[in-house]
Amino acid sequence: MLNADPDYGVKLQNWVQERDINKEDFIEQVAEKSENNFMYLRYVLPDIAKGYYPDLSLQGLPDGLQDYYQQHWVRMGMQDKPQKDKVIVLFILVESRTLPSLEIIAEWAQQDESDVEDVLKEWVEFLSKQEVEGEVCYSIYHASFLDFLKGKRKLDSTRKLFEEVNARMADDLYSDV
Repeated sequence: MLNADPDYGVKLQNWVQERDINKEDFIEQVAEKSENNFMYLRYVLPDIAKGYYPDLSLQGLPDGLQDYYQQHWVRMGMQDKPQKDKVIVLFILVESRTLPSLEIIAEWAQQDESDVEDVLKEWVEFLSKQEVEGEVCYSIYHASFLDFLKGKRKLDSTRKLFEEVNARMADDLYSDV
């Protein structure tokens, strides 16, 4: 990856060189931090190259996927208040039994499509896009991220905030039955 990746190879090499890290040590320590999970590499290596870890050493990189997800959650401001619109969009992606389009997510969330699109862009590396009947539809990319989100208190389906969203989702899903 350090030498071969056309998108991130040079930037990763620069990050390693700036910290005076031996390439073999980098590979070994990142493999250890990844807990041998390729998804960690899929997320963390591009983030290093994009400059999301400018002040960190190897020891400061997240330990495993759950730690990475938590760091991303914080980086996206999800710990801050208010994040109601973002939380509702993520809730829809977590709870949906179908692949909703941007239009459907906006309808269920009762938000403007451009606002929903902004939220989706913030989480793009965790989403899968699939074309269904000419529309781009969204789902959570990986089961471990879905599990992480389900464990977040802000996305607890029993919250009063989600009662109306759940009702809109159910009405829409069962309107054709």
